[in-house]
Amino acid sequence: MQTQETTADDARVKRGNNDDREYETFLADFSRRFLETIGDGPLFTTDAVGLWDAYLGAFEPAERQFHNCNACRHFIERFGGLVAISETGRTYSVLWASASIPEPYAASFAALFRLVTRAKVTGVFMSSVRILGTPDTGNWRHLSACLPVTLARKKSALQTDHQAMAEKREDHATVLRALTEFPVGVVDQALTLLKSDALYRSEKVLGQAEWLRNLHTAFGTARGVGRTNVVWRAVAQAPAGFCHPRSSMIGTLLEDIAAGLDFGDVSRKFAAKMHPLQYQRPQAAPSAGNVAQAEKIIAELGAAGSLSRRYARLDEIEKLWSPAVPVEPTGEGVFGHLKPKGSELAAPMSVPAQAITWEKFARTVLPEARALDVLVPGVGNFAALVTAENPDAPPILQWDTAEKRNPVSWYLYSGGSAASRWGLTSGSWAKVTAVCLQPSMWGDGNLEHQGVGALFVLGGARDSGASSCGNALFPETLKAELRGIRSTIESYSRSAKLGGVESASANGLKVGKGDGGATVRVTLANGVRQEWRIDRWD
Repeated sequence: MQTQETTADDARVKRGNNDDREYETFLADFSRRFLETIGDGPLFTTDAVGLWDAYLGAFEPAERQFHNCNACRHFIERFGGLVAISETGRTYSVLWASASIPEPYAASFAALFRLVTRAKVTGVFMSSVRILGTPDTGNWRHLSACLPVTLARKKSALQTDHQAMAEKREDHATVLRALTEFPVGVVDQALTLLKSDALYRSEKVLGQAEWLRNLHTAFGTARGVGRTNVVWRAVAQAPAGFCHPRSSMIGTLLEDIAAGLDFGDVSRKFAAKMHPLQYQRPQAAPSAGNVAQAEKIIAELGAAGSLSRRYARLDEIEKLWSPAVPVEPTGEGVFGHLKPKGSELAAPMSVPAQAITWEKFARTVLPEARALDVLVPGVGNFAALVTAENPDAPPILQWDTAEKRNPVSWYLYSGGSAASRWGLTSGSWAKVTAVCLQPSMWGDGNLEHQGVGALFVLGGARDSGASSCGNALFPETLKAELRGIRSTIESYSRSAKLGGVESASANGLKVGKGDGGATVRVTLANGVRQEWRIDRWD
């Protein structure tokens, strides 16, 4: 027999909570607190158990059935254990902070908060779906949360969210071993060498060494379980490749230092492994398995068209400087034949060449230059800019993204190349048609491991050996998801050809750390000519 009370409860359940303004306010506050708590993330999973029972059991018996919801249960059991980790390794719940929680939820949130804050971190949480949970079903609204864009993982055709999370668990174990194998004193020695530019192409591994040193500091400062937590935090935020020091160049450097080798031996071994023809360059033909894997990955990425490359044109590059356009008389009107002030250059004045860094040259000289010429060396770091044959194909370079396209890369020859190969005459002055930074530095690019460099684009410079240089796709410039098939891409690149040879107009002399210098003749608006010898980057 139904009582008046049970009939009212049935009506309440049938009506749902869509018209409950207090619950609407509660959900809005819940979402706001979640976003405020996580900040920039990242988030982590824990081994917290019994969350649903704790949530439901904390309600008064009269309220319990009303809140016994499958959608809310799914949300709490799947996402209720998420935490963030502070710089010191302390964990805190991102969902159940119990301050200012209204009744009847205060007791439930408090119970969940206690369980989650006592739980152990088990992994990095990664989701390509922004909406966590089911916000509503029919007449009912439920507990849910929305990840900010910065925390949602980009969907990948190569790796599911679960696979990505499993990879982070392996990274955590790898980094913990590295902290033991490479003591802080060894890392400090490596960092000193790398920062002093005493090692060849040190910029390629400097970032990883700094990351490992900073982690040593955080690990040594934390206490108890906080030590493993700071490693979780570092692993979650680490750039691609940083979590495998043992199998990377920083690992070989640390091993040599730990073995007690003197600087000469350390430097020599490092230089040999960092040689442009060795570093991340497969030395053998790809296996049949790697070719098959490459076919699958390229198909899943839809990137078959991304592998075709051609020479870039002058109008396609991001310029720091280009020659001033002379103002010519129009010939119209009474005074049209008169030349404006400054349009005729004074007789050139000879000023002795002065040494200067690139940084100072770009900051103080380049803005005032009306024209530039470069003294062509017999052998130099002549380089060519190349770009995608199919500009709409998916990005495959580290600095190229779907949101902000930049498919331009560059190539030069190890040890330099002869001016004659580029159609230039040694000892002559070549006109500069533009100055640009290397493509990895364009826009907001901050890929320090790609090094630094600038290109003086020279009129008429063109690589006469283009037919033998492949299509200039190098493993160290490709996105991380292509790392596993680099031997196949390397083999493909060697046999492919660059298009656009006849229209190539973005080639010239490269300057940067390790690239050698350049002698530049600057013509100012007043006709004064000054020669500068750019002998270092900064």
